[in-house]
Amino acid sequence: MSKRVLIFTGLSVLVILTGILSLGMGAVSISPMETISALTGSPVKSVHTTILWDFRVARILLVLLCGSSLASAGAAFQGLFRNPLADPYIVGASGGAALGATLAVVLAPTSKVISMSTAGFLGALAAVLLVYAIAETSNYGSTISLLLAGAALSTVLSAVVSLLLILSDEVLHEVFTWLMGGFAGRSWSHLYMAAFPALLGLLMTWPMARSLDALSAGESSAESLGLDLRKARLLIVAGASLSTAAAVSVSGIVGFIGLISPHIARRLVGSRHALVIPASMLVGGVILLVADDLSRTLLAPMELPVGIFTALIGGPFFLYLLRRGRSDL
Repeated sequence: MSKRVLIFTGLSVLVILTGILSLGMGAVSISPMETISALTGSPVKSVHTTILWDFRVARILLVLLCGSSLASAGAAFQGLFRNPLADPYIVGASGGAALGATLAVVLAPTSKVISMSTAGFLGALAAVLLVYAIAETSNYGSTISLLLAGAALSTVLSAVVSLLLILSDEVLHEVFTWLMGGFAGRSWSHLYMAAFPALLGLLMTWPMARSLDALSAGESSAESLGLDLRKARLLIVAGASLSTAAAVSVSGIVGFIGLISPHIARRLVGSRHALVIPASMLVGGVILLVADDLSRTLLAPMELPVGIFTALIGGPFFLYLLRRGRSDL
């Protein structure tokens, strides 16, 4: 058995074990063996089945979906921009999602004509579409134009969100909590809503692995190998942004997952994106599961925003990478 097969097997086992432990955490503690018994239809206590299937299984699957989506998008954007600092929000998805969710609360605080999740999803896609349109009309759609347009639009959208919050401070807490990220109150409906666009984004991104490998040597080299830069750029940006929008719509803005997961994956499986993307997904799922466990158990019964813990986990790790002076790209 090759080293890479062992690594993927180990990561998969780690995801399963972490998921089982996470299912047992909460107001009612359930041991790993009791969790497995309840999931397989032979619960020690009948109430365990209700707790798991009505509340916890959907949440854990959603955490895994969001972690893997952000990680795969981060790997794709780091490959596209050849930049170790690139993350899933680099082309404006976070700013668009934040504005969409804020508008949903400010304009319809009681009627909820459109939910924060739906508005965040649409806002993220709209922002990315605008960034791509701007880049396409500037310098023939180069990746540098995408990067600059994304940074500029994110700044503008953040300013608009801040203004709306100042003018409508009664919704400040609700929006701020969403912006910090979290999975409190998430259910099967949220999982169903996010699953299709997240998987569609992955199906668009992962097949572009060879194109991302070619881009790692530079656009000129990739073009000399016969790569259609515009088509490749469109598919990568569209797929990664769709996965990001799906995750953000149900989790809020969760930082660092898409930034650090690809770095860890490249250290484990090398630089080929066909391996980096799935490895990043497994790593991202584990990291977000751990962060979510901390968010709901550290000060229980109070639940803290999961974004706090992803920052506390990801920040020191990234500083460690910087100190070693390695980009892993």
